[in-house]
Amino acid sequence: MQIELTPQQKEAKAKFRAFTDEEIVPDADRADQEERTSRELIQRIAQQGYLGAIVPKERGGSGMDMIIYGLLNEEMGRGCSSLRSLLTVHSMVTHAILKWGSKFQKEHWIPKFASGEAIAAFGLSEPNVGSNAKKVETTATLSEEFYVLNGQKKWITYGQIADIFLIFAHCEGKPTAFLVEKNTPGLLVKPIFGMLGTRASMLAELHLNNCRIPRENLVCKEGFGFSHVASCALDYGRYSVAWGCIGIAQACLEACIRYTSQRKQFDVYLKDHQLIRQMVTEAIANVKAARLLCYQAGYLKDIGDSKSIMETSIAKYFASTTATKIASDAVQIHGGHGCSSECSVQRYFRDAKIMEIIEGSTQIQQITIAEYGYQQYMFSPTQT
Repeated sequence: MQIELTPQQKEAKAKFRAFTDEEIVPDADRADQEERTSRELIQRIAQQGYLGAIVPKERGGSGMDMIIYGLLNEEMGRGCSSLRSLLTVHSMVTHAILKWGSKFQKEHWIPKFASGEAIAAFGLSEPNVGSNAKKVETTATLSEEFYVLNGQKKWITYGQIADIFLIFAHCEGKPTAFLVEKNTPGLLVKPIFGMLGTRASMLAELHLNNCRIPRENLVCKEGFGFSHVASCALDYGRYSVAWGCIGIAQACLEACIRYTSQRKQFDVYLKDHQLIRQMVTEAIANVKAARLLCYQAGYLKDIGDSKSIMETSIAKYFASTTATKIASDAVQIHGGHGCSSECSVQRYFRDAKIMEIIEGSTQIQQITIAEYGYQQYMFSPTQT
C-alpha cells in the first residue's frame, strides 16, 4: 500500500505553505508578544475560504476533504499556533451546527461562519471543570420562550472577539448545548492574559448572569449536549490539534536545520556534531510518524469509518507529545538564543506544551487509548 497525496492535495499544501510564509510567519512572534491577533489577518484568512474549510460548497464553504483540512492545520500551525487555534474552535462549532443544528441555525449561521462574517467560539471549560466536562456547573432554566443561563466559562479561545458561543450547561440535570450571541444581555466577556503559550489566541472568561436566550438557540435536544454535540466537536478539535502539532514540530525541525548549518562550536558546524545529528534524526522520524497517524485518521474520517475517533485520539496523543519533545530539543540546540524572545523556537516550545493540555490532555488520551487496547487485545481465558 502506497500512502501519497493526490495532485489536488499537494497543490493545496503548497498553497497553504505559501500563504503561511507570506501572511502569518512575519507577524507571529509580534502577535505572541502583544497577545493579540490582528483583525486584518483574520479577514485575509476568511477571504481565502479557510474559515469555511469544512463547510460544503453548496453552503458557501470550501468543502475540503479531511486530508486537505489537516494540511491546512499543519501549515497554519507551523506559522502560528494561536491562529491555528482560531481555525480549530471555529470549525468545531461549525461542525457541531452542521451535524446537530436546526434548519434555521444551519441556514442562518453556516454561511456567516464560512465567510468569516461571524466568528464562533467553543464554551465548555469552566474554572472548576476541565477534563470531566460532563460535570459543567453552568445551568439553564426554561422560562416561557427563553432559556436563562447562569454560570462561568474559562479559557475560551478567541472569546475576546467571537460573535457567538456554543455554550454547554445543565438543564434540569441534563447536559445541553446552546448558541449565545456576544451582545446577549447578561453575558460579560473578560480577557485573559499572561498564558504560557498560544498567547495570541485572545482567551476570555465568560460570565453568564441571568442570560436570556430564545428557545430556538437550543442545539439538538436537551440532554444531548455532551454525548452528541460536544463529542463530535471535540473529535474535530483533536484532529485539528494533532495536525497543528505536526506544524509546530516541522517548524522546529526547519529552524534547527538552518541554525545548525550556520552556527559553529569548536570550529565545527553544529550539524556535524553527532549528538546534534541524533536529535535531528529523531525529529525527522517522529514528524513523519505523526503525519502518517494523521493521514490515517483523516482517511477514516473521509470514508465515514467509526474507527476514526480512536485513531484521532492516538494521532493527537502522539503528535502532541512529539511536538513537545522536538520543541524542547530545538531550544536546547539553539542554546541561549533559543531562550530569547527574538527566537521563534521559544514560542514553539511554549505552544507545544499547550497542545498536550487542550482538546483532551495527554493523560486523558492515555486512559482512552489504554481502554481501547484492553478491549481490542485482551486474551480470552482459553488463550495462552
